[in-house]
Amino acid sequence: MTRNEMTSLERTLATLSHKEPDRVPLFLNLTMHGARELNQPIKTYYAEARMVVKGQEILRKKYGHDCLTGFCYGAAEVEAFGGSTLFFDNGPPNAGSPPIRDLEAISSLEVPDPRDCPPLLRMLETTRTLADRYGDSVPVAGVAISPFSLPVMQLGFSRYLDLLLSDDPIFRSLMEVNKAFCTTWANLQIEAGATAVVYFDPVTSPTIIPPDLARKTGLPIAREMIRSINGGVVYHLASGRSLAIADDLMESGAIGLGVSALEDLSVLKERFAGKMTLIGNLDGVSMRRWSAPQAEDEVRAALSKAAFGGGFILSDNHGEIPWQVNDSIISAIAEATRTYGRYPIV
Repeated sequence: MTRNEMTSLERTLATLSHKEPDRVPLFLNLTMHGARELNQPIKTYYAEARMVVKGQEILRKKYGHDCLTGFCYGAAEVEAFGGSTLFFDNGPPNAGSPPIRDLEAISSLEVPDPRDCPPLLRMLETTRTLADRYGDSVPVAGVAISPFSLPVMQLGFSRYLDLLLSDDPIFRSLMEVNKAFCTTWANLQIEAGATAVVYFDPVTSPTIIPPDLARKTGLPIAREMIRSINGGVVYHLASGRSLAIADDLMESGAIGLGVSALEDLSVLKERFAGKMTLIGNLDGVSMRRWSAPQAEDEVRAALSKAAFGGGFILSDNHGEIPWQVNDSIISAIAEATRTYGRYPIV
């Protein structure tokens, strides 16, 4: 006996409730691939909300996955603070030179309004359009970089780690500004129709800093931020490890967790079962070199480890599938999920 076919939204909500839907949801985080479908340079593609909307529509029709997103690139957030973005022909945009050059200037730093930042405005327009068209049947994901991780782009990685480890009051001043910005930006996306917001916080991961330091800094900030967001929140460590701070993550208030290919999915499932829905953990880096049979094997392995009992969404481990992953592999992932992800999992 088979379960009745669900919409992508119904499927996802059942999974987030730790129930078994008709099949495992598949989230293909294809932020750049729409440019390829429309035969546009990545920079040109991101310059118009209507183009990103069209790209998201084409990709979902092509692969049949269970999510849409208005997110384009993380460096847009630092543009709100006076930063710049570097665009590439074959990969994601990156932040340019850090806009905060003088640490003392942080004490007088003002909270920017995301609505004054053109690329963020375009993301809101994209989110609103996708939500209006599909929000009753397909989850629309928003994205906000955590106040604790944003300074990597604001200051540069090494300067930020020096500030973090120095216990300087300037660190706390920067966090207050970033928290206010993050709250506003996340809630604007919820108001635009985002089903949930992905809270990207790689610096809190044990891959980057020791768990004891995270418990004094990034994790308390995350708990505060998640309470301030007027919708569901998924905690994502952007391919960073999570097991060493599992209890803290489960107490954060987030409903889901983006998990790393660096950790055993069976162990993750056992640890977080019934507490947080796991999202992952296909390795986007090695995915570039997969054959179609290997893609099928990777999907089956992930499903066998984490799909039972619900609470699992198949996705990549970083939150963005690389530009270099070709269509045949993405199609193989999608087809294997439809074939082997139907409940009951065998």
